[in-house]
Amino acid sequence: MFDNLNWWEIGALLLLALLIFGDRLPAVISDGLRMVRNLRRMATNATTDLSRELGTDIQLQDLHPKAFVRKHLLSEEDEAAIRKPLQGVYDNLRADVASVHEELKDVATAVDPASRPGKATGGASPAPVPRVSYDDAT
Repeated sequence: MFDNLNWWEIGALLLLALLIFGDRLPAVISDGLRMVRNLRRMATNATTDLSRELGTDIQLQDLHPKAFVRKHLLSEEDEAAIRKPLQGVYDNLRADVASVHEELKDVATAVDPASRPGKATGGASPAPVPRVSYDDAT
């Protein structure tokens, strides 16, 4: 939660809270913590009740609609049938990315850093870089 705040910003927030709430700040903090505990307890009770009603074990992250449908309503065959049309597209995309990666590695090995101007070769011109046609990948 406080990953994006530095110490000055946290100090400024604490000072602002002290100015706004004054002597009531400890009571406000305890009320806030009590509210967070109550919300957690309510979420736990709701998942427990839902698990009991459905007859299956449900975690809080399972309440996301997609995860809920995938875990509790679809069979493995249904999920495989849904994924099957997209699997070919995924495989083709992965193969294209792998081939582009290999071509880039070939280009990188073709360019010799010692042959650049001003290096030990006495200012010789660099080796020509092979051009990669991206029309084939589309």
